[in-house]
Amino acid sequence: MTAVRVRGLDVVRGSTHALRSVSLEVPSGRVTGLLGPSGSGKTTLLRAIVGVQVVRGGTVEVLGLPAGSPPLRSRVGYVTQAPSVYGDLAARENLAYFARILRVPGERVERALELVDLSRSSRRPVRELSGGEQARVSLAVALLGEPELLVLDEPTVGLDPVLRRDLWSAFHRLAAEGATLLVSSHVMDEAERCDSLVLMREGRVVAAGEPEALLARTRAENLNDAFLVLVEGA
Repeated sequence: MTAVRVRGLDVVRGSTHALRSVSLEVPSGRVTGLLGPSGSGKTTLLRAIVGVQVVRGGTVEVLGLPAGSPPLRSRVGYVTQAPSVYGDLAARENLAYFARILRVPGERVERALELVDLSRSSRRPVRELSGGEQARVSLAVALLGEPELLVLDEPTVGLDPVLRRDLWSAFHRLAAEGATLLVSSHVMDEAERCDSLVLMREGRVVAAGEPEALLARTRAENLNDAFLVLVEGA
């Protein structure tokens, strides 16, 4: 099944042609990596998928509905690069506040904190946490509603290798429980952690598919080399 279907998406932001006839599909129940260098259009594409980006042309369908449809608000979780929580509240207080707004059981607060490894620092004001910890508070908030689709924009930036590994393990546990995850990154070694990939450059999709298939297609030894082969052949 397909969680997200994009067809001929065209986006212009100011004087920049951010996306050019982008088409792709995101399979349900898997972790899909959206990989590409900074400025390749990843964030613009994610914004279009969650329905907050003005588009010039094309269509975006999410969980069978047009992107941005009101019924999707409780079914899609979105974590931006900038933390979207209250700095003067503790992490636990932020989650308790959003749990009340979402009308979800209080026990989900503890589960979300454990998933992002913040239980020990959950009582500190968010403004006193590191950038990586603040990003994890935003992720925990997004997890409260147990969304069917979780859209994550560069969630592992600034994290140490051990925490990055643990966070990717959490992503795969969520997928095993039935969620669909679309995770953007500009770090190519994270491509190996994904079930499927969408590779972007200069507002276009260079290639999409499972990592093994892209390696076989390019006859490259690793995904970084595969990306270079695909870019040079585009």
